[in-house]
Amino acid sequence: MMHHQLSSGDVIADRRADYARMLEEGGEPEAAAELMEQALELAPAWAAGWFCLATYREKAGRGDAAIEAYRRTLTLDPEDMFGATLKLALLGDADTPDRPPSRYVERLFDDYADRFETALVDKLDYSVPQKLAALIASTGRRYECAVDLGCGTGLLGPEIRACVGRLEGFDLSQNMLTKAAEKQVYDHLAQADLSLTPDLSGLFVDAEPRRADLVTAADVLMYLGNLESVFAIVGELAAATADFAFSVEDAGDGDGFHLAPSLRYAHSQAYVRALLSRHGFETLQTVKTVIRKDGGKLVSGILFLTRKAA
Repeated sequence: MMHHQLSSGDVIADRRADYARMLEEGGEPEAAAELMEQALELAPAWAAGWFCLATYREKAGRGDAAIEAYRRTLTLDPEDMFGATLKLALLGDADTPDRPPSRYVERLFDDYADRFETALVDKLDYSVPQKLAALIASTGRRYECAVDLGCGTGLLGPEIRACVGRLEGFDLSQNMLTKAAEKQVYDHLAQADLSLTPDLSGLFVDAEPRRADLVTAADVLMYLGNLESVFAIVGELAAATADFAFSVEDAGDGDGFHLAPSLRYAHSQAYVRALLSRHGFETLQTVKTVIRKDGGKLVSGILFLTRKAA
């Protein structure tokens, strides 16, 4: 079950949902779906329960029935904290959204915060902070103010702290920010939403534009499809000749982005380069590399080191 809305409000429904989860984990998604349907007869307004039913039906190969349950989830949860719109897009029932629902991303990382570093670093061989920091170090610059977008639990902060004067970190998830604060590396931490326009994003609350001579985004942009809002924010943050270092999941050839089964977005190098050019950034270096594992498979990414025109 989800960390949010763990209980349906009905003890018997909750018990059946727990048994359904055990059946699914045991490799019996069809049986899990049948038991989950019984639970939802008792608690028909339980959004998390409908989302679980949808996933069981999907794993059982019942695509149309899964779509029906994802739609029901969305009706009961218009803010879409479970990401039903993304699932519907992957199943061909909706257009791919330009970005995931902010509430979904916030919930995802709020729930994930306590085990984030153990899962990502120890189990998935996540190495973007070290690789991105090496690119930044190659400039030989000392930065007065660095802004780490989507800082998460602060994995990049310690890697670049020695070459920056002031270090700010922003993230959509308050729980992730709490973990970042424990590292005592950042001078300022606050919530921000990169899917919004600069004035609504939270990046400029009592803070000046053009204040950063380094902007970073490590493993952040894959949680957005259309990156126009991010580049608009970076354009407002970055001073003349500021460096912008970031990573994307590699979409391969083409000139756009797509939604992967992981519910993350992959972006093509051509798409990113076009955005950089349009927003006044010159590409200094690109590095194609493995950025993590996912489901036992290697995930390819691209690291960018860019500089804003004077």
